[in-house]
Amino acid sequence: MSLKALHIVFVTASVMLAVVVAVWGFSNYFSPEGTRTDLTYGIASVVSGLALLVYGRYFLKKLKNVSYL
Repeated sequence: MSLKALHIVFVTASVMLAVVVAVWGFSNYFSPEGTRTDLTYGIASVVSGLALLVYGRYFLKKLKNVSYL
């Protein structure tokens, strides 16, 4: 597995994890027992997910001539 394919796998998994944590944080915040910490988790996860998407796009553009194998 090449570095390019490995990055795609891990960036995709990390973005999905960030989405799940964001949903979890926001759902906890909007529940009756919600705290600011839950909101912070949600916001931080959204920011992290967006940063990972930007990084993934940058990485793919940088290695566009490298094969996936």
